[in-house]
Amino acid sequence: MLKKIGFVGLGTVGVHMAANLAKSDYQLTVFDQDAKAVAELATLGVKVGESPMATAKGQDLVIVIVPDSDFLVFGQDGVFEGIDPGTILVDMGTHCIETIQRMAQEAVKHRVMFLEAPVWGSKEHAANGLLTILAGGDEALLGRCREPFSYFGLNIIHIGKVGDATRMKLIVNLLQAEMMQSLSEGLVFGEKMGFKPDKILEVLDSGGVASPLFHSKGRSIARGDFSRNLALKYVHLQMLRVLETAEKLGLELPAAKTVSGIFAQAVADGRGEEDFSAIVKLLRK
Repeated sequence: MLKKIGFVGLGTVGVHMAANLAKSDYQLTVFDQDAKAVAELATLGVKVGESPMATAKGQDLVIVIVPDSDFLVFGQDGVFEGIDPGTILVDMGTHCIETIQRMAQEAVKHRVMFLEAPVWGSKEHAANGLLTILAGGDEALLGRCREPFSYFGLNIIHIGKVGDATRMKLIVNLLQAEMMQSLSEGLVFGEKMGFKPDKILEVLDSGGVASPLFHSKGRSIARGDFSRNLALKYVHLQMLRVLETAEKLGLELPAAKTVSGIFAQAVADGRGEEDFSAIVKLLRK
């Protein structure tokens, strides 16, 4: 039975995942380089680790959700320096296939059980326990993790072997970025013809193109609210990974190339820290 959990990575989504876990009966230890995020979790009564190594030591389950795993996972004082044999290690970030394979290989060396489980959703999804979790690895091992995952995830889907969840997440990232671009173009096109965003969204919500993304992001755009739920810079990074993977497969994705270029321009314009819906600002120039 899982009792002690180490949690490394308190970013935009991770901090809310850990906060929800803090409401459980698990003994939770957290680590992040952001002192503000750590202090926020400490007020909930969780233990704060001195390093990723210390946070991973003596745990039943270690969850890692960081954009760049090299230092915090593989480096000196990293997770693999402290994790004990028999521990379950779950990577919940979104990385390239090569990184996931490296983590899986390192887990074998340390006699650690490994799952990849990239999460899908925004800050709001994480805060409300509504994330989707795509899992790759032993399904029985996933079964042992379902209870802790349920504190921050609504949908927990086993995709296949290690690597498959990351591949599936690429599909999600591709469609999400292209849908945001389509929504932005539709809103700006409509505005130029004299329609209010709210009226455009009312029509979109009523028919076959209705989607939760159009509904929520369309209304935040209409309000001029671009506060970060999912950082534009991360969406751009994921689109680059989509194109890299497509190239290896010998596949042309013309729309993805165009959308990736638009996100690249938004990052170059200094909008990387804004919500990814801020690409609409490029079209409104």
